[in-house]
Amino acid sequence: MTHLKNKVVLSEEDYELLTKHVRPSDKPDNTMSLAYELGRAKVVKSDAIEKERVRINSTVKIKDLDSQIVTSLTIVSPDHADVKQQKISVLTPIGSALIGFKEGDEVEWKMPMGIKKYIILEVN
Repeated sequence: MTHLKNKVVLSEEDYELLTKHVRPSDKPDNTMSLAYELGRAKVVKSDAIEKERVRINSTVKIKDLDSQIVTSLTIVSPDHADVKQQKISVLTPIGSALIGFKEGDEVEWKMPMGIKKYIILEVN
């Protein structure tokens, strides 16, 4: 799995918000789950996280490696999600797939339509 090579780094604030919704697990029952990613994440102070790493409220440009389609979206907390504005909840499959990764990372994740592979092109 490509995503297992990438390090997941989360700010303390993002980690706290996510663990209100999902219990971390380091058991690889399902390596494509937010619980597993939280269980293996490195948690750092907000000011110590690199700017090119996906956080809650990051706008991310990704490319689907199968279709080559480039998409921009903003990863937000569940209460701020608005698909019309490209604001996607961190708890959705794509939000869970991207959180904690950085520009240049390839991410592989189970989506409703099967396994999808993305590369993170840009994080703002």
